[in-house]
Amino acid sequence: MKKIAVILFAPLAFACNNGTNDNVQKADSTNNAKMDTSNTSTNRMDTSTSGNKMTGPMSVDKSTSEFMTKVADVGMTEVKLGRIAQDKGMNPRIKDFGAMMVKDHTAASDELKDLASRKNVTLPESVSNDHQKKIDDLDKKSGKDFDRAYINAMVEGHQSAVNDFEKASKNTKDSDVKAWVDKTLPTLKMHLDSARAIKKGMK
Repeated sequence: MKKIAVILFAPLAFACNNGTNDNVQKADSTNNAKMDTSNTSTNRMDTSTSGNKMTGPMSVDKSTSEFMTKVADVGMTEVKLGRIAQDKGMNPRIKDFGAMMVKDHTAASDELKDLASRKNVTLPESVSNDHQKKIDDLDKKSGKDFDRAYINAMVEGHQSAVNDFEKASKNTKDSDVKAWVDKTLPTLKMHLDSARAIKKGMK
């Protein structure tokens, strides 16, 4: 079984930078349009475009599609931050954790893309404005300051992830999405435990 973990930061409670060029908002808007297509009983599936850009109706509800776009956004963010941690981390455990994030989230992205394609859900092509700002802010740090900021984000984010995935497991009406969520949770909890142990060891 592939290791995967998702959701780096706590649920976003602030607005994007005007939102006009935010890839997550674009994906959500596209999915909402597909939902409208489904609601008006227009069942045409246009598969002339590749990947997640099909224009027919989705086979999941709005809350599930929004969960999937959020997961995709955060997964890409974790890969980017993991690479930075491998490069800038002073603590060997930070470097190792970053490497694990890159490996796991690259695999997770492939799985999620496949699932989204089957459900006709459009995923963001790059990270959101808010997460890019977090990446940039962390990249400005160095030494022990970076190590502390990175592992704090990992602990906080993975705790939120466990909560989000448990909620999704209970609420999603799609059996395939539920199966993926349930498969992910044990590894997600393992990553949270690892991040907590690293944080504790750094005191």
